[in-house]
Amino acid sequence: MKSMHPWIGRVGVLFLALAAASCGAPRPGAERASKPKQLQVVTTFLPISLFTRALAGDCATVTQLIPANGGPHDFQAKPGDLLALKQANVLVKNGLEMEGFLNKLVASAANPKLIVIDSSRGVATLDSPEEHGHGGHTHGEVNPHIWLDPLRAIQQVETIRAGLVKANPSCAEGYKRNAASYTSQLRALNAEIAGQLKPYSGKTFVAFHDFAPYFAQRYGLKADFLVDVPELNPSPADLRRVAAEVKQTQLKALLSEPQEGQRSFNTLAQDLGVKISVFDPLETGAALAADNPSTYLQVMRRNVADLIQAFGG
Repeated sequence: MKSMHPWIGRVGVLFLALAAASCGAPRPGAERASKPKQLQVVTTFLPISLFTRALAGDCATVTQLIPANGGPHDFQAKPGDLLALKQANVLVKNGLEMEGFLNKLVASAANPKLIVIDSSRGVATLDSPEEHGHGGHTHGEVNPHIWLDPLRAIQQVETIRAGLVKANPSCAEGYKRNAASYTSQLRALNAEIAGQLKPYSGKTFVAFHDFAPYFAQRYGLKADFLVDVPELNPSPADLRRVAAEVKQTQLKALLSEPQEGQRSFNTLAQDLGVKISVFDPLETGAALAADNPSTYLQVMRRNVADLIQAFGG
């Protein structure tokens, strides 16, 4: 048998190597095609960011518009915020006039492709009380703090999920799977809180500003407050009203907020002989907390523990 010419043998070996490589290597663009499309999503403030990040997975980059340590009540937009909205695919907001600055900012961004998800859509709301109004300095006709009721928070999560699926159908299964996992945790949280607060049904607590009616309604409690929105200073009438409420209900503590510290309630608490505890309405938080969806669960559990102490438990 004649031996193979050395040149032909080398060509054959090279051909086989190239064929094998072409079978194992991805085609140009195949790797890019296999990756899910990443949405650029802008959220407004802490709870909306937590809910959205719980769903996003690898399919979305989530950027919070309001700095983590600042709340929506006193937000001042910067040029970078306008740029973020110009480049975003999706904007997720709480709604119910919580982000009063947003309409003008979105109009200025002039992004016709921007999809706006209003997470409050379809959620049952509570009116803001007229008798505590301070010259128009209120949240509006409807109290916007729906996220502090875990079951209403579930509705918000499901609305965000539906909006993300519509904006990015290629990631629908991931969004749905993540939403199912997170809402399961929220249902468990609601059951846990309901059990802990059942012995205190009908009791009244006093918070610094008017953030607690949805939480109170869910768990059979009554909520009063010193001022409508955090920027206000309490009037003498506010102080008299809260003092009467504390004496009548025998509260052991007033509930301030993390960003307020004890300064708002200090003198009043001393006069009434009660302590100052904390209820975090999740309007602000540390930057690291904003990146972790479990922050909502952790803060709500801590709030309940502090509330039980305020009731004397």
